[in-house]
Amino acid sequence: MLFSKIQWAPSDTLFKIGSFGVHYYSLMFVVAFSLGLYLMKKMYEKEKVSVEYVEPLLFYVVIATVLGARLGEVFFYSWGYYQNHLIEILLPIRALEGSSFLFGLIGGYEFTGFRGLASHGATIGILIGLYLYQKQYNYKPLIWILDRLVIPVSLGAALVRVGNFFNSEIVGNYTGNNFGVVFLNRREIAPRHPAQLYEAIGYIILFFLLRYLYNNKVNRPNGYLFGMFFVVLFSVRFLVEFVKVSQGGFETYLPILSTGQWLSIPLVLFGIYLMVRKTNTLTSEA
Repeated sequence: MLFSKIQWAPSDTLFKIGSFGVHYYSLMFVVAFSLGLYLMKKMYEKEKVSVEYVEPLLFYVVIATVLGARLGEVFFYSWGYYQNHLIEILLPIRALEGSSFLFGLIGGYEFTGFRGLASHGATIGILIGLYLYQKQYNYKPLIWILDRLVIPVSLGAALVRVGNFFNSEIVGNYTGNNFGVVFLNRREIAPRHPAQLYEAIGYIILFFLLRYLYNNKVNRPNGYLFGMFFVVLFSVRFLVEFVKVSQGGFETYLPILSTGQWLSIPLVLFGIYLMVRKTNTLTSEA
């Protein structure tokens, strides 16, 4: 059948040496940042801006993404756990009796990579990181950089969701029929919505849309692409949340919507504001 269920039981680790393993989720981050570096260099070359600014930009974005996403996960979703495991907030480890880390030097922990990351936290982190970057390298306005950075970021967001799919995490609700994915690593027999792939497909479409608009020389307000990124990406996130298993967080106190939906609403509204506000238009720099 065309919509027959898929049995999904991959290893989440590409390879392992002792207690250290390279996880597909971490690999997706590496691929995302590498593609981002390549795409940003191409855009800077096209617009005759020195590519020497791109590698420092990548450094700021990597640090801001990891810190923001990690802290977002901790404070938006999982403070109940991390308040008793403070060492795990900024280290890629998790308490596990009988395990060891750093080739046996640290006992009681296993290396996991940064698997608990929140996209809304990453968004806040990147904005703060880029503000600091632009203060250090004042070659273009911050909004100019953001209008271009969101193009590779949308592709990176899709790759991260593919990593979630390999981890069999952030899954959807049960479909109630033969359509969907059976996540065998979760010891399940009923198909669920592949919510990770729904989001990934939406973000890939956003990537091509932003690329098309970037290459289209029609004048538009500064911040338009940045605003569209917020509107589309977090609208996709908002809609997919309806078929996604709860990730916890403060939705216990605001039960009408999920935590992810509550966090997405102000970002969508901010994106709309950026798209409709009156400001200087992009010229041939776009």
